[in-house]
Amino acid sequence: MSLFVKRFLLLPVMAAFIFSSCKENVPADETSACEEQADMRYGINADDYLCEQGVVGSGDYFGGLMYMAGLDDNALQRVINASEGVFDIRKIKIGNAYEFFYEKDSTAEKGRAAYFLYERDAMSNVLFSLREPVSVQVVDKEIEHTHKYAEVEINSSLWVDIEQAGATPVLALKLADIFAWTIDFFALQKGDSFKVIYDELSYNGEFIDIDNVSYCEFVHNGALYKSVMFRDGDNSGIYWNENGESLRKAFLKAPLNFTRISSRFTYRRKHPIYKVVRPHTGVDYAAPMGTPVVAIGDGTVISRGWGGGGGNTVKIRHNSVYTTAYLHLSRYGEGIRKGVRVKQGQIIGYVGSTGASTGPHLDFRVWKNGTPIDPLKMESPSVGPVSKENMEAFLATYSSAKRELDSLSTLKYVDRILEVLK
Repeated sequence: MSLFVKRFLLLPVMAAFIFSSCKENVPADETSACEEQADMRYGINADDYLCEQGVVGSGDYFGGLMYMAGLDDNALQRVINASEGVFDIRKIKIGNAYEFFYEKDSTAEKGRAAYFLYERDAMSNVLFSLREPVSVQVVDKEIEHTHKYAEVEINSSLWVDIEQAGATPVLALKLADIFAWTIDFFALQKGDSFKVIYDELSYNGEFIDIDNVSYCEFVHNGALYKSVMFRDGDNSGIYWNENGESLRKAFLKAPLNFTRISSRFTYRRKHPIYKVVRPHTGVDYAAPMGTPVVAIGDGTVISRGWGGGGGNTVKIRHNSVYTTAYLHLSRYGEGIRKGVRVKQGQIIGYVGSTGASTGPHLDFRVWKNGTPIDPLKMESPSVGPVSKENMEAFLATYSSAKRELDSLSTLKYVDRILEVLK
């Protein structure tokens, strides 16, 4: 029997199972697990209180919010004292959400405020207990982890096509980071595609971030690239190909994100300003003014300053073989000066149009043993592979992830067929 027929026949069975799972084995005098449960938040039964939500607005301050909730000066001072060393109440931010929990009086009307919950950041809240004994604590948000699968084929742009596939565009940034050393994301073309398994974080139904990208298969220019998430002890690299070789190379493929190449490496280019033919031993990346520029690898800054036609320039020696330079910067990264060690991915400057330039762009240059080379053709050795003692565990992780992706891909294919046959 074909997989299509099997799945088609399974649909009513699955539906019946899902429907009956909330009905059977539930005594009439007990609350079913399928019925609505108490709204518990950080040990507080919100159903016992009248809750009022708000957002910090312009001109709001902590004391003002407390006065609004009915606290007097003495009560406010006790809260301030309890906050010391836990949360700086002066740092409440415009746009952050908050919620008051008010006691109910005998008529179920609003009484005094019992709790104040303030959104500190994407991952945590600050819970103020306003009743005696007053207390303040930072609490982790009740984050929802959702295991997801996505398939995307590039037709217009990575960002747009991911959105049209029903996934978050943040996935584009995650994949660009994972494959930064193996896929040139400036050169993605129509027909490229990927399948990916990942975990999404959300709070109260609102997307926060992508947590883990456990497995991905990316087809670029006809070649298949795989990424497997696996932590090899203290090894900093966590993404590997199917053979346990690190996806992290000695150098990034490019020193900035999501732009276009406006001029390539050549020994015969008519200069746009001087109108004469001269060598252009670098690659020009057109990008918005102020776009962060990062070091493509660990190294030492050997010069930082005005480079004539190159404008504001940073030059980095990575090892005895490779040196890179970043020209036309609008300004330099924090702490960037001659002699400073930089890490791969560290911001060393921002896109500008200083020097002999017709518009915002980065002129990126690479030297190998003192000779200019085309940055787009530079080879980069990988970091060491998964350790021998962990290779068996890695291969088991890869096999499991591969089976899961293949299964999800097959189900999605069958769903598309079923949709057509409706």
